Amino acid sequence: MSQEPDPELREALLAAVPGLRAFAISLSGQVDRADDLVQDTLLRALSNLHRFEPGTNLNAWLFTILRNLFHSEYRKRRREVEDPDGSYAGRLRVQPEQGAHLDFEDFRSALSQLPSDQREALLLVGASGFSYEEAANICDCAVGTIKSRVNRARIRLASLLNVDDIEDLGPDSMTRAALQG
Repeated sequence: MSQEPDPELREALLAAVPGLRAFAISLSGQVDRADDLVQDTLLRALSNLHRFEPGTNLNAWLFTILRNLFHSEYRKRRREVEDPDGSYAGRLRVQPEQGAHLDFEDFRSALSQLPSDQREALLLVGASGFSYEEAANICDCAVGTIKSRVNRARIRLASLLNVDDIEDLGPDSMTRAALQG
């Protein structure tokens, strides 16, 4: 049975929850599954606190646990068939109410088309703020591998989103013209 963590460690665990949740949502694509994944991560971390080395990066340790739990769950679910032809998922639609929402959906769709190793590296470095070195530790690979994955992910995202230069980001030319009066 695990013991109650000291208050400083408890605060650090609680402070990590939003980042863990965002990473879990990006991996699973479902808020409910992501919340379960974060809960399982925290339970696993608490039951294995004796394995955490004080003075090392707690967030990297937690993200590694979350990543490993996700991949274990993925391997289990890979054999399950819930919507084989995608007809149910294809009917689930919400009409966007603004351009930013459309842009975000385009981005999410493009992100989901990246190979999982590139998506994971990009999210750890670009969205979660980990250094290349920390991301390499989390993914258990070389720093150069992470840099390569992030670079390939960025190039592929730009291609999928038809972004050639900075002018392609933000509102389209007609909206910009209307905003300028």
